[in-house]
Amino acid sequence: MRVTIMSIPVRDQEKAFQFYTKKLGFLKKVDMPLEGGNRWLTLVSPEAQDGPELLLEPAPIHFEPCKVFQDALMQAGIPWTGFEVDDVQGEYDRLTELGVEFSVKPTAMGTVKIAVLNDTCGNNIQLMEIL
Repeated sequence: MRVTIMSIPVRDQEKAFQFYTKKLGFLKKVDMPLEGGNRWLTLVSPEAQDGPELLLEPAPIHFEPCKVFQDALMQAGIPWTGFEVDDVQGEYDRLTELGVEFSVKPTAMGTVKIAVLNDTCGNNIQLMEIL
C-alpha cells in the first residue's frame, strides 16, 4: 500500500489551479474534464514529479458537510494540510512578495519552523521546515 493521491477541497478549481501552480510552484500532472464542469485535476511537486499527487477536489461545491468542515477549520485557524519546505522564512518572503496572505508568520516550534497561509480557496495551509 502506498500514498499516490491526496485531496484538498477547493471551491473553485481554476482559481486553486492558478494559486497552487503560479504562487506555490506545483506542476500540473493530470487535467481531465468530468461531468458538471468539474475536472480531475492533480498537481505534483517539481522536486518529486513521480511522487504523490495533490487532487484539487471540488467537494465543497457538491457536498455540504465538506464545506461545513472546511469552514470550521478555517475559522479555527487549523491548517487543512501541510507542505514541507527547505526554508520557511525564504518561502514566506517569496510568497509575501506574490501577495499571499499568512495568518502565522514563520515561527520556531521545537524541532520545526512553521508558517500558515491562506490558499484563497477555503483552506489554511501550513509550511513546515525541519530544523
